[in-house]
Amino acid sequence: MTTLEIKGDWNIIKGNLKQKWAKLTDDDLQFIEGQQDELLGRIQKRTGETREAVEAAIKAYRDALAA
Repeated sequence: MTTLEIKGDWNIIKGNLKQKWAKLTDDDLQFIEGQQDELLGRIQKRTGETREAVEAAIKAYRDALAA
């Protein structure tokens, strides 16, 4: 997953992630260009999910927006 893939629709995806994992905060979901790994790590730490699960959720929300 590239930076550009999630950056475009990030505000919408961020809302979806907060609905899926209520423990996430806005600070957890601050997307700063070039720090995608840190963002995924924060989500993993807060939710206890694997990196693959987090990436899959982001991809699913992004794909839903594109449809």
